[in-house]
Amino acid sequence: MAGTDKSQDFIFRPSPAVILCEPQLGENIGTTARAMANFGLWDLRLVNPRDGWPNEKAIAAASKADHVIDKVRVFETTEAAVADLSLVFATTARRRDLQKPVFGPEEAAQRAIAHVETGAKAGILFGRERWGLFNEEVAISDAIVTLPVEAAFASLNIAQAVLIMAYEWRRQTDLGQKLLFTETVAEPATRDQLVGFFDQLENALDRSGFFTAPDKRPTVINNIRAMFSRGPLSAQEVRTLRGIISSLDRKHERPKPNRPAKGEGTTD
Repeated sequence: MAGTDKSQDFIFRPSPAVILCEPQLGENIGTTARAMANFGLWDLRLVNPRDGWPNEKAIAAASKADHVIDKVRVFETTEAAVADLSLVFATTARRRDLQKPVFGPEEAAQRAIAHVETGAKAGILFGRERWGLFNEEVAISDAIVTLPVEAAFASLNIAQAVLIMAYEWRRQTDLGQKLLFTETVAEPATRDQLVGFFDQLENALDRSGFFTAPDKRPTVINNIRAMFSRGPLSAQEVRTLRGIISSLDRKHERPKPNRPAKGEGTTD
């Protein structure tokens, strides 16, 4: 979803850290930062990124998620990256021969929120582009998070996986109930405006010969009125409808276009 609205000041709320283990492409780091920014996460940690840090391609791909990029921290090992965390989830699409609880994104988000609300720190591990997390990294995690993807095509781009987890975190918090905007509130049409529209429409239908069975006219009129009363019409919509009827009423006053007489044609 693209847009041009000016961003508001970002509030750094306590939230889970996102740890990328040995990311190869700067673009993946940047799009991860953007996904985090979309849903209010900001603590991005990199473990031994292949092309070092800072990375111009990552900065470009972040699309002005500067508050995430500026706080990126780089670590030499996964153990160092999670050292200050007391709850760590490992994301993987592969079954591991490890005795670990397995959660979906929704339950994992709920547990992370409850943990962070106590003042403790949580984080989510994401693996390498080609082969994901090592078993050793899953082993030091508290639980596994796996997504309900298609088994025949289970691999996700890193930023896609981060986006899903960030979305679930946001959705489960109080912020998840706050949309950027709601339905546009237009001035509703009054009963008087609606009745005026009905009268104009019915008169126009009378003139056009629409009511071919006079005895059924009241029933048809009631059905028409019920149809237009089914959903709330705005005052502007009623004005537009009345303008349409007026335009159709004036149709007979317009000059008719010249058309070739029957049998006439054109030659090139």
